[in-house]
Amino acid sequence: MQQKKSINFGFRGWMLIVYQAIAFLTFISFTNYPMNILPDFYGGAQIISTLYTVATIICVVIQLILSRFIGKIKNIKMLSVILGAVSLVLALGIMSIPPEQTALWQVCYFLECLCVILWCTFTLGILVGQWFPRRKGTVMGIATFAFPLGNALIGLFADNVFKTGAPTIFSAFLPFFIIGVVGLAIGILFIKDYPEQCGGFRDNDSSMTPEAAKAMMEAEIKAKETSVWTLGTTLKSSDFWFVVLPMGFLLLCAVGMMTQTASILGVFEKELEPIGGFAAVMGGIAILACVGSWLLGVLDTKYGTKAAIVISVIVMTIGGVFGIIHNAGCLLAALACLAIFMGASSNFTVSSAARYWRREDFANVFAAVNPIANILQAIGPMIIAILITTQGYQYAFGMVGILGIVSVILICLFKPDRVKAVDDKLRAAAGLALDETANAG
Repeated sequence: MQQKKSINFGFRGWMLIVYQAIAFLTFISFTNYPMNILPDFYGGAQIISTLYTVATIICVVIQLILSRFIGKIKNIKMLSVILGAVSLVLALGIMSIPPEQTALWQVCYFLECLCVILWCTFTLGILVGQWFPRRKGTVMGIATFAFPLGNALIGLFADNVFKTGAPTIFSAFLPFFIIGVVGLAIGILFIKDYPEQCGGFRDNDSSMTPEAAKAMMEAEIKAKETSVWTLGTTLKSSDFWFVVLPMGFLLLCAVGMMTQTASILGVFEKELEPIGGFAAVMGGIAILACVGSWLLGVLDTKYGTKAAIVISVIVMTIGGVFGIIHNAGCLLAALACLAIFMGASSNFTVSSAARYWRREDFANVFAAVNPIANILQAIGPMIIAILITTQGYQYAFGMVGILGIVSVILICLFKPDRVKAVDDKLRAAAGLALDETANAG
């Protein structure tokens, strides 16, 4: 019976998961994909990765500004649709602008990074938290299948890119663009800010009446206006930093390494030919990453986000150790570890904010968690590209191992009960009731 509940998200709930997954795939396709296979066409790996980093930093500033009044935004769904539409228009530019107009392409790529990050990680992250406050780990574990699957597809379409002429570049991106349009249509047709607005239930829990569910939704919307977890309060919390930094380091390593898989695997091109070369390895990474994303998502829901992060950063540390050893077999083991935590690395920003803070505080806290994690993610491609091109791939994996150790220490210092204690203190000072406990534990 419990297993049935774990996969029963309702029709519109599944549509939200698909919408989120396709947004993630669009992000991979039009930000990471170009960094991996197009640098020789449009200015080089370091320039493109720097554009990505700068765009993400600006995106962080925008999110921090929005966090001051995110609870007052009445229609997050509409904001997501607008950002998705703009992202797809810019994606057309990335597909169509020829290498002869590199400067224009770079401007388009920069704006795409800005918009698609706000779309897939910020606005949709809030929607997922509002629809699935207690099952967000499992939901995000499924949605983030898009990351490994997207990376696996690079090998299938990359050959088109390396033929002469812009039309081949266009055709290499066209399947991802079409899927993105389908995802945006799903968001427009089936998704609202809250499930109660379209006849559904939070977490697809139909044990309460529609009237009671609607009353709870309206009370939550009103409570957002008096949330005690402002940006300043959130940033002053030591536990906020203990949980957000490991999430950021996971994203930094996952995104940074996956944008350089072509150059990393190229070191052992001959040794990998018997097992199918680049495409086969990327396919294996995709399978392992899907398994890791789902499994860590289930563990997140069942045992808590902290436990899932602890496992992830331990796997990251082991992967860093394997990657230091200059050997094709060890490299594959390191990439297997990378795959396991890669798919789950984007789960945790939504999960942590939804699990350890109140429902009415989720949007405010998430608006701080997400940009801080994003800014660490943003510097990943640039740092990894510099290390690999100047020192070699082993140094990049060495950094992964070091950040893994630091992350293990930080997440072990995180105390959910301490978050609950601070919440009680803040609510008491504001004259708010303490009867509905925060999600400590």
